[in-house]
Amino acid sequence: MLFAVAAIGIAIFAFTLWCAVTVARIKDLPLWRRYLPLALFLASVVASALRAFDMPDVANAVAFPLNVAVVVVALAEMRAARQRRETPEAGGDITP
Repeated sequence: MLFAVAAIGIAIFAFTLWCAVTVARIKDLPLWRRYLPLALFLASVVASALRAFDMPDVANAVAFPLNVAVVVVALAEMRAARQRRETPEAGGDITP
């Protein structure tokens, strides 16, 4: 059981890191929007590290919402970037 809990935690960590790095690689975003998910991810890692300093209540209250914010912001940015790539430019002919 402990192995399953650790595997789920590592999977969530890897997914949030992948989301943050993917958004940071999108070149057509302003700088602050590119690095917002990465900054939120790093803040959640620091909040999780508070458990090592015997502050688990603060870590539990802050780390999970930051991880959720990373995923929500990153997925929204990735979806918007995909829609910008697929949408023809304004004034252009959409017939082949």
